[in-house]
Amino acid sequence: MHDDRTLVEARLRRVLDERIRPAVHPESVPLEVAVWYAPGEPVPVAEGLAADVEPVTVGSRWGAPWGTSWFRVTGTVPAEWAGKTVEAILDLGFDENMPGFQCEGLVYRPDGTPVKGLNPRNQWVRIGAPVRGGEEVRLHVEAASNPVVMGPRPFTPTPLGDLETAGRDPQYTLTRMDLAVLDETVWHLVTDLEVLGELMAELPVDSPRRWEILRAVERALDALDLQDVGGTAERARACLADVLAAPAVPSAHRISAVGHAHIDSAWLWPLRETVRKVARTAANMTALLDDEPDFVFAMSQAQQWAWVKEHRPEVWARVKKAVADGRFVPAGGMWVESDTNMPGSEAMARQFVHGKRFFLDEFGVDNDEAWLPDTFGFAAGLPQIIRAAGSRYLLTQKISWSRTNSFPHHTFRWEGIDGTRIYTHFPPVDTYNCSMRGAEIAHAVRNFKDKGTARHSLAPTGWGDGGGGTTREMVAKAARLRDLEGSATVTWETPSAFFAKAEAENPEPPVWVGELYLELHRATLTSQAGTKQGNRRSEHLLREAELWAATAAVRTGFPYPYADLDRIWKTVLLHQFHDILPGSSIAWVHREARATYARIADELNGIVDAAQRALAGEGTVPLLFNAAPHTRAGVPAGGARPAEASGRTTHAGRPDGGHVLDSGLLRIGVDPRGLVDSVLDLATGRETIAPGRTGNLLQLHQDLPNMWDAWDVDEFYRNTVTDLTDADEVTPGDDGASVRIVRTFGGSRVTQLLSLPPGEKRLVVDTEVDWHETEKFLKLAFPLDLHTDRYASETQFGHFFRPTHTNTSWEAAKFEACNHRFVHLQEPDWGVALVNDGTYGHDVTRAVRTDGDGGTTTTVRASLLRAPRFPDPETDQGVHRFRHALVPGASIGDAVREGWRINLPERRLDGAGEVTPLVTVDRDSVVVTAVKLADDGSGDVVVRFHEAHGARARATLTAGFPLAGAEVTDLLERPLADTAPPAVDDGRIAVALRPFELRTLRLKRA
Repeated sequence: MHDDRTLVEARLRRVLDERIRPAVHPESVPLEVAVWYAPGEPVPVAEGLAADVEPVTVGSRWGAPWGTSWFRVTGTVPAEWAGKTVEAILDLGFDENMPGFQCEGLVYRPDGTPVKGLNPRNQWVRIGAPVRGGEEVRLHVEAASNPVVMGPRPFTPTPLGDLETAGRDPQYTLTRMDLAVLDETVWHLVTDLEVLGELMAELPVDSPRRWEILRAVERALDALDLQDVGGTAERARACLADVLAAPAVPSAHRISAVGHAHIDSAWLWPLRETVRKVARTAANMTALLDDEPDFVFAMSQAQQWAWVKEHRPEVWARVKKAVADGRFVPAGGMWVESDTNMPGSEAMARQFVHGKRFFLDEFGVDNDEAWLPDTFGFAAGLPQIIRAAGSRYLLTQKISWSRTNSFPHHTFRWEGIDGTRIYTHFPPVDTYNCSMRGAEIAHAVRNFKDKGTARHSLAPTGWGDGGGGTTREMVAKAARLRDLEGSATVTWETPSAFFAKAEAENPEPPVWVGELYLELHRATLTSQAGTKQGNRRSEHLLREAELWAATAAVRTGFPYPYADLDRIWKTVLLHQFHDILPGSSIAWVHREARATYARIADELNGIVDAAQRALAGEGTVPLLFNAAPHTRAGVPAGGARPAEASGRTTHAGRPDGGHVLDSGLLRIGVDPRGLVDSVLDLATGRETIAPGRTGNLLQLHQDLPNMWDAWDVDEFYRNTVTDLTDADEVTPGDDGASVRIVRTFGGSRVTQLLSLPPGEKRLVVDTEVDWHETEKFLKLAFPLDLHTDRYASETQFGHFFRPTHTNTSWEAAKFEACNHRFVHLQEPDWGVALVNDGTYGHDVTRAVRTDGDGGTTTTVRASLLRAPRFPDPETDQGVHRFRHALVPGASIGDAVREGWRINLPERRLDGAGEVTPLVTVDRDSVVVTAVKLADDGSGDVVVRFHEAHGARARATLTAGFPLAGAEVTDLLERPLADTAPPAVDDGRIAVALRPFELRTLRLKRA
């Protein structure tokens, strides 16, 4: 037989495009359209429905950037359509290739009942099936003219990312507003041919199955009258029945399809628009659930559910019913799909506390899985947090974006820093917007790395980012793929059902130890410095507010601000979403974030001040309040008393014009350029700075990644560097015990203050940058005379080691990494820590000196600022302040302590006398991360702590109040069923912890 395969395949493509798809809606009549353009921000639904409208025609331009237009469409179903299925086709000017990234709409009936969303791949609204003929149609569309921020040339700077700069030019052309007949037979024929054509294209050319499908398709096309598609569609479908009925082979890969709509809580749109995106999608999905009995939809991010409840009660009522039916599934158990690299220990825990509690309170659902398909890598401390929240599983997909190494597993147990293992799945379909295309399904089968031990994977199915979720076309394709020869089998299932089956099938998968590092999007650790500093400050202010409010409540009856703290925590958690905290959202998002963080700081400082005043009482005794988890200046952790006197720091000039600072513990040499050429540990005589090198070195790189400007820094940025060594001023500081340096470069100015706090063994570097660069990367470098093949970075509830070498491609790919409060480098008997108050990105490199002693120079650099132009063309322009401290001779315990110290500045207040801590722990390695009152209002005191040094620890926790008993709880403050209550001896509780073990105790007050 001659090979006519390409001829038939080309015929199928053309006939589908030009004859069959246009015949899906064979008859149509125009609707009358009128519009009201809402001024300013979105208005309540009732106001939009009642507004005065003006006639508008198809072809008209509409929609200023970020505006809202209320369209009213009216018409009458023709009498001759009686008995047919009729839909309204409402095309607002959609580009079908951009679901989620342009205009969207939500359709209402005149009484305000939501019908469904309108999206580029979802433009229809069912009027009747069948209609009687003569029905009056009246619909209202709340249409959002969200501009296309990432257009045909992605990553091009644009003013469209902020309402203040976007202008008022209309963005869209009203394209179609019709009533149309839906020919369901033709619609099904389209799906039949799409499924078979896509499957055929994925099968081997020499596969008998491929040729069977080809011949069936050919017969179907022969049976179709191209001038009467509707009249012959059933005949064409009959030609396909046998090949569609052929069952899958017993060994076929099994795919659990989960309806899904990954909606970024902010990204190329502001938070307020996400509120509406979620409502549109939820309306779409509840409508689809009504129509499709096998379909299951899962939605994560409790914050998004809360928005629907608050802002769209009509949609919420439908959602609640669908949840009760078990088909609209709360997923993930987190407040938002947060970044997991940068949130601090408590914040990461509270993501699960607030997310799981919302689903428990609203629906009685206790999630088993964490659901993070799009997060930019996963910190090594996360498995323990997931388990401590009462969950067992993790789903992610983003690791498939890694550029250098292919992750070796799709189902595995992920082991965190404390040894906790979480059953993890990474869908081989390699997308969290699966649309059930044959290429996607075949890719999942080919790509699946666990063949031979498992054959089950998950496919999150639906258009995300406000694209409307799963479509009826996807559901129809899945139905045909349920049991089809040549394909994986597809079944709609909940996440929990998938994980139960996967774990039963493959109970002992491979183990991956340590962080899940994404070899991409490394610059998200630095972009939008103001957002990152706002997050860090908010986390520590929340710690202070809870600590002092709880202490004051127990000691003085101070009213504990339950509601305020709950609200503020949720706001901070929202801003940890994986495009807000990473700095990859539009200007509008970050402008609002900075203002929000300022309001939070004012409110939390007010709570702290009120609680401390209640504790201090009336008096003139100068008190130092210590919120850090370690003693400071003689003041115990969580207490207040007069500070102990410390030593003094001296300043002297050098003959070369440089400066010397000496605290009796450290001697710092500053050369005439303001660079640190010596940091001498006086106790050991050890020099910290590598020979011939200088620290406090600001380095400026060109920084134009190949794509994803705010997200990425590509390794070639290191090829060009300018050392900022020229100084405008190097003078003694005003206090006589510091050095002030001023530098200018490009359009920017840096002012630094180098200081040695009296009695403390740390060089503090305060850096103020008035930043006006473009596509540049600013780093602060310290070349250390230290030989080590690894270093420690703080992560949630502990630290994690990374190599300093690049032996393998896995190590080389980690050229920019995340730390929290410290980076620590150690030789066996001597170490150095670099601590910070608000930066995350850093790099560590090593080189062997070719001159002099031939020793190793290990350079640690903190990433300060970037200047990408997309999606915010003015990223980080303006003034920024950073604080770092270099701590020579530091053990890992010193690094932990100094990291807390720099982030929790002391507070001073006059009062009556000492304030004793509410809780004390007698071992520095056991770090208390939270002291608070229980969320249930019982008055119980909740204490969370962990082992922070990476070693086993025994300690005694002592309550500073009468204690009636204690319980070990999960993060949600629920007693652990398999753990006996700890013994209490005169207010003391003995604890024994594994390395990095996290524990929560609930202390009952007598």
